[in-house]
Amino acid sequence: MNKDRKHIRLPNHDYSSGGEYFITICTHNRECFFGKIENDEMILNEIGAVANKYLQEIPGHFSHAQLDEFIVMPNHIHCILALDNAGTSHVGTSHVMSLQRNEFSKPVKGSVSVIIQQFKASVKRWCNANTHDYFEWQARFHDHIIRNAKSYEKIKNYIINNPKNWNGDSLHP
Repeated sequence: MNKDRKHIRLPNHDYSSGGEYFITICTHNRECFFGKIENDEMILNEIGAVANKYLQEIPGHFSHAQLDEFIVMPNHIHCILALDNAGTSHVGTSHVMSLQRNEFSKPVKGSVSVIIQQFKASVKRWCNANTHDYFEWQARFHDHIIRNAKSYEKIKNYIINNPKNWNGDSLHP
């Protein structure tokens, strides 16, 4: 592990605890592998359709996970991922606990990182098996813990309007 690598997760937050997370997953070098924007709408290609399908299947593989608003864009994915491990009400609560991992940072079962890693691996496996072996993900993903209803609404609207705002998007190539 690179000692200079920036830690991008919130220290002391249990990413397997109940809560809502705004997730952004990018393709390698922000290449437009998923399709294109036409008339302010996302037009998925074959890889984009598979990514969209597998994203929607997350709750079937992780019973404590729900997919809220989401969009597959040409070179990235935005979603609100809700975890409910204790019947908690997500929006408006903060679930900061000691991080449940060992000293070697092994993945925590059911955590946001494990869910996203499994999703990314499934899409990549499909691509490799279907003549799209050139497809690559960016190594990491970005997350933001949604802490209140106002933040939730702002993020949800951002996701919904992302295709309309594509030309001004920071992830537009």
